[in-house]
Amino acid sequence: MALAILNINYELGKSIYAHGILYKKREPFLNSLELRKNVFQHIKLNAEEKGIWLDCVNGYQDHAHCLISLGRDQTISKVAQMIKGESSYWINKEKLTTEKFIWQDDYWVVGVSESHIGAVRNYIHNQEQHHSKQTFSSEINTFIKKYGWDLIEEN
Repeated sequence: MALAILNINYELGKSIYAHGILYKKREPFLNSLELRKNVFQHIKLNAEEKGIWLDCVNGYQDHAHCLISLGRDQTISKVAQMIKGESSYWINKEKLTTEKFIWQDDYWVVGVSESHIGAVRNYIHNQEQHHSKQTFSSEINTFIKKYGWDLIEEN
């Protein structure tokens, strides 16, 4: 599962921030801290090569969080596709997991006010500590109840 904060810049100099989640499909997960650091570093470097400004990236075993600023010609779906597709390809090519690694097709996005960006950045940087206390599934279930979201499960 990957989480993205997206800053969409418009000509008038205003920004719209969005908080998105891209789901990890199934095992194998990014089970070690060393593996996660390696994958997240690769995601950051690859995004830079593709012209995507990625402020920070971090995560836990089954998801990654990104703070991203979209360029004028970039869309949320294209950036998510690039991050998921290229990182899956790279993880599998480098044989970093024992089984084929796949991010889930779907993702979720919600707006975030500019005043909350610092808190979101801290949240991204503190994933190891955060998920030592609460599982990602538990956190998602809390959000589903709190915001009245519909959960669509894959078969």
